[in-house]
Amino acid sequence: MINMSRRGFMAASATAAASAFLAACAGSSGDGGSSSGDASKLTFWSNHPGKSTEVEKELIKRFEAANPGITVQLVDAGKNYEEAAQKFNAALSGGSLPDIMILSDVWWFNFALIGAISPLDDLFGKAGVDTSDYVDSLIGDYNWNDKTWALPYARSTPLFYYNKDVWTKAGLPDRGPQSWDEFDEWGPRIQTVVGGDKRAHGWGNATDYLGWTFQGPTWTFGGAYSKDWDLTFTDPKTVAAAQYLSDSINQKRYAKISNDIAGDFSAGIIASTIASTGDLSGITENSTFDFGTAFLPAPAGVSGCPTGGAGLAIPARISEDRKVNALKFIAFITDAANTAYFSQNVGYMPVRKSAQSDPSMVAFLEKNPNFATAIEQLPRTQPQNFARVFVPGGDEIIGTGYERIGLQNADVASTLADTQRQIAQVYESQIKPKLPQ
Repeated sequence: MINMSRRGFMAASATAAASAFLAACAGSSGDGGSSSGDASKLTFWSNHPGKSTEVEKELIKRFEAANPGITVQLVDAGKNYEEAAQKFNAALSGGSLPDIMILSDVWWFNFALIGAISPLDDLFGKAGVDTSDYVDSLIGDYNWNDKTWALPYARSTPLFYYNKDVWTKAGLPDRGPQSWDEFDEWGPRIQTVVGGDKRAHGWGNATDYLGWTFQGPTWTFGGAYSKDWDLTFTDPKTVAAAQYLSDSINQKRYAKISNDIAGDFSAGIIASTIASTGDLSGITENSTFDFGTAFLPAPAGVSGCPTGGAGLAIPARISEDRKVNALKFIAFITDAANTAYFSQNVGYMPVRKSAQSDPSMVAFLEKNPNFATAIEQLPRTQPQNFARVFVPGGDEIIGTGYERIGLQNADVASTLADTQRQIAQVYESQIKPKLPQ
């Protein structure tokens, strides 16, 4: 019998909420929402990832200057991606629809599946958009059923952050570990240096996207959350990766689950962590010590890092003219110069290939080598497993399972079996019936 802890209850609630969410979407995919509206007056719904409100206002200002006669209103869609998705879902039931909608890696597919967002391929020519300059792996994340459903915007990867002062005291080389096996050797040495209530490493909690950041370590053990729609949480290699997580926290005690990995790292409470590139600017501003960034540990030839973040989509039930102008706006604010500006001021990766040779970006990377790590790691990334990004509520279900392993020393095999059961329940009832046969 599985102990229904508070976190376990949250995971069960997430499953129920996910089912209700898709059911609500399915029920609203017919006549709800407004297709009318002036195509020269666009609305952009954003949760301002990375506290980017002022940067987004500047991007809008640039677009309006380059496109006289078209205005863009920036609308606060919530404090995070989840709230933004909920606001969009409510609009589908009868409210006014935006022209441009931000959707995270774990939300866009749900709306594509029920036809709430528009495939963009037929609009590219009408809006004069050439997609060949987008980073292949980033635009490829939005491909499903041979169609493109969004364009990359606030995109990130996890990075390995480490405290150089602690590394020096521990007698370690100035680099990240090359594998998790190597870090398992380093961890106790680092713990001796930090001592007390501090830890050598901090893993994120369920809210801090542990389900996202632990995909990479799982892959390096030969495991995965899923292979396409086949769930693999109970695969022995996936279990072995989760056992490493448990041992680092509960047995060897050099790691912990942190409620604020970026804040704890900046404060010196944890000596290393896996956090988003989007956390880089804040850590740079708040830390009082020299720190480095590195690729996520992975043996040669093995991808140990997923992509993440958000893209920009266009609602399906707005007019064709609104769609075309909305796509022009998306393409403009993600062009080489503007994605470079966004990256430098917020911390996300530039989404255009040519942005890496933009003079401002070249100068920025020379002054900020920690940021260059994300761009250099990009060729070693791979798309996320379906179980997390295509299953509504999957991220929270997965993250809560791993959090139980870390915080409660829950049995690894049975916890992952329960995680697989919950994911399978959502898939079978809410996704499988809607997939193309």
